[in-house]
Amino acid sequence: MALISPSRRLRRTPFSKGVEAAGVKSYTVYNRMLLPTVFESPEADYHHLKNHVQIWDVSCERQVELRGPDAGRLMQMLTPRDLRRMLPGQCYYVPIVDETGGMLNDPVAVKLAEDRWWISIADSDLLLWVKGIANGYRLDVLVDEPDVSPLAVQGPKAEDLVAKVFGPRVRDIRFFRFDWFQFQGMDLPIARSGYSKQGGFEIYVTDKRMGMKLWDALMEAGADMDVRAGCPNVIERIEGGLLSYGNDMTEDNTPHECGLGRFCDTATAIGCIGRDALLRVAKEGPVQQIRPIEIHGEKLPPVDYAWPVMAGTIRVGQITSAAYSPDFGVHVAIGMVKITHWDAGTELEVNTPDGPRKAVVREAFWA
Repeated sequence: MALISPSRRLRRTPFSKGVEAAGVKSYTVYNRMLLPTVFESPEADYHHLKNHVQIWDVSCERQVELRGPDAGRLMQMLTPRDLRRMLPGQCYYVPIVDETGGMLNDPVAVKLAEDRWWISIADSDLLLWVKGIANGYRLDVLVDEPDVSPLAVQGPKAEDLVAKVFGPRVRDIRFFRFDWFQFQGMDLPIARSGYSKQGGFEIYVTDKRMGMKLWDALMEAGADMDVRAGCPNVIERIEGGLLSYGNDMTEDNTPHECGLGRFCDTATAIGCIGRDALLRVAKEGPVQQIRPIEIHGEKLPPVDYAWPVMAGTIRVGQITSAAYSPDFGVHVAIGMVKITHWDAGTELEVNTPDGPRKAVVREAFWA
């Protein structure tokens, strides 16, 4: 694999020194920042994540901030999820759609106050879309990217580690809620959330000068918990059915195709730009949808292009993410499959780089 050439366009993070000292082996580029992908190996990182605790540099989860009297109105224009009952201190997983109902992002919305929101985005240029909507509708709101760098603590020992550094009150945070805590004079929102099924927290670092101090404090506090630097793990996220925007879904897909229809309150989300298009989709139903798929056979290479899913000679879908699961002893995969072949138990064939493989649609994801 060729090296990545550094430049000002490829931004480092407040935690890059800690990531490098921990022996990161590979990165991907995400929102024009470096995102670690492997430390020891995907399999070793996977086992450690499921048994201990890891600190993740996820600064690449950039924030789009909405601030001003029309912040709430703008937030509702972006998503078909009804936000009227959302309170400050809550986090919502929200599909963000365009005028056709196509997915532009699947971020977590963080409501800091009635007139202030953060949108913690997946990899995309969502900031430009939000600025365009705000200016086009002449809304009284400031839209920008604040200098906020999330640091995730994930794994079954995550709560104990974060409580060591921030105190026992952190245990009271409910899932997809946040509260404010202090670290060496810095006010930090900490949310019980994260891109794994193992449980944990995301700490929104608001002063990059404090990045390595917090990293070191967590590492020191977790020494007796076998704490390590880590990163989102492809095996674990597929097992849990966590989707990757740009891989498993794009702007060509609606939330209903992505299995996110439960987050679309199209009857009540008045003002959402894609509402009319999604009303039609909700009425007619999707013709394809994301499904968990089990692929048989020997270990396969990573998915770097969509693998065709076949029923005989007819293409009925595509695999967008796949990995061999050590715990389940099979290839776990996420695929977009047509309605004619998406029922659990349907046997299919996947055209992989190593040749055709037998596969079957599952009832549910593995974890």
